[in-house]
Amino acid sequence: MKQLWTNGVIYTMENEWEVVQAVLVESGKILATGTLDNLQPLADEIIDLQGMTMYPGFVDSHLHMIGHGEKLKRLDLTKAKSGEQLLQLIGEAVNKLEPGQWLIGDGWNENQFTDGAIPTIEQLDTVTSNPVYLNRICHHVALVNSAALEQANISVTTQDPKGGKFGRSEDGQLNGLLYEQAMNSVSETFQQQGEAYIESLVHSLELAIADMQRYGLTGGHTEEMGYFGEYTNPLTAYQRTVGEHKNFRVNLLRHHSVFEQMNEQHAAFNEPFIEPGAMKFYADGSFGGSTAALLEPYANDATNKGMLIHTNEQIETLVQLARKYNEAVAIHLIGDAGVEQVLTYLEKYPVPQGKRDRLIHCCYISDSQLQRIKKLPVILDLQPAFVTSDFPWVLEKLGHHRKGHVYAWKTFIEEGLICAAGTDAPIEAISPFETIYAAVERKKNTDTHDGYAPEQKLTRYEAVKMYTFGSAQAICKEHERGLIKEGFDADFTILDFDLLTCTPEEILQATALKTVVAGKIVYEKCSFTN
Repeated sequence: MKQLWTNGVIYTMENEWEVVQAVLVESGKILATGTLDNLQPLADEIIDLQGMTMYPGFVDSHLHMIGHGEKLKRLDLTKAKSGEQLLQLIGEAVNKLEPGQWLIGDGWNENQFTDGAIPTIEQLDTVTSNPVYLNRICHHVALVNSAALEQANISVTTQDPKGGKFGRSEDGQLNGLLYEQAMNSVSETFQQQGEAYIESLVHSLELAIADMQRYGLTGGHTEEMGYFGEYTNPLTAYQRTVGEHKNFRVNLLRHHSVFEQMNEQHAAFNEPFIEPGAMKFYADGSFGGSTAALLEPYANDATNKGMLIHTNEQIETLVQLARKYNEAVAIHLIGDAGVEQVLTYLEKYPVPQGKRDRLIHCCYISDSQLQRIKKLPVILDLQPAFVTSDFPWVLEKLGHHRKGHVYAWKTFIEEGLICAAGTDAPIEAISPFETIYAAVERKKNTDTHDGYAPEQKLTRYEAVKMYTFGSAQAICKEHERGLIKEGFDADFTILDFDLLTCTPEEILQATALKTVVAGKIVYEKCSFTN
């Protein structure tokens, strides 16, 4: 059956302000775009957009979908405005648990605490004897109590793992903070196995997909193959959700710890709804945890340059491993030291033809590094909402006079680099509207100033393009996704506001009315008259 979508503002996103009157769809593909007069005779069904605005399907280019779903089930700590309030939330939550049951929480952020005080392990122990594991908002630092350390057999004599460290007080005692790879030493303790565990992952995915569809998202590039026991656990969960229902598109980045195993075992995907992605690894940490790797020390801590997760030799081996299987790499990069380390090996071992390496975050890079990046077939995977989350406190860590490019999305686009937009959910809110607002305004909606580094503001078209065509370019699918064009996938995001013309405040108020994947309406807030 041929569907004709018409009577709305239909942006092709091929060029700024380019619109068409009608789009003809059959079997999940766009047959033609053009005028209503020309296409209406070919249609079996007409879908009246009633003046609403239609875009190519929005795709979050970087997130952790299972993690987002789990956050929806866990204790939400983003509401804590002080260390004392954080303890209060924990106390209220443990009252609902059985003795000995783990309490898992997400999202605390000492930068928004009025007292600036992270609770001590002694304070956590006073609140509960249940094991407690609390992810910082960046997911590069966690806070635990003594019961959690005991469960993981971690004591004051335990050595720091490679690429991580256990936080310690001045007298050398464990203070409950876990940095980077040290987090795994505890989180592995409460991970389960077996059918019940897979079903819990399925539930998390179902929550995540429904939430994403509600925001008009038709897909996501997600990374979690190395975090839930055997890679078959999360992969099976994806097969039982996306694979069976075909109501979403996911590109699965494959963590370096399971990448070769997935290749050797010929892990089964379900294209074009579940697709194998690049090999993922981390170069450094986060600014929030002061673990992002810098070439020069932090401005507020002259003894700290952050943390590289891998040695130079390990990075080289990882890039070689990806190339062995004719694959690109996707690398978490926050600080300039991580960028410096990685670029050497991307230059030494070129990406296979027809693929692009993915540089994720790129929050701080030097000008010389930018010039090197421009010579490589890469895509920059950016999170505009980091600006509204990290400023102004990040300048205290970097200093106001550090040379280089800080959260410089506009510069990247003007220099001709391919850029995609994502949220890194559950790190940031899943809403594409909050991300687009952050990209074009560079401030919170409550701020009265002109934005942080306002010269780096993006246009509406640039911001939306990062969510559509940019996300397609990230996986080299720009010839079949990301535009409303003949032959492309019929993935659409239909909104009540025109993001290219509405006020900044209306961007945040925008609502998805329909989400369409392969011509199928997978989410519907309201019905249009046929």
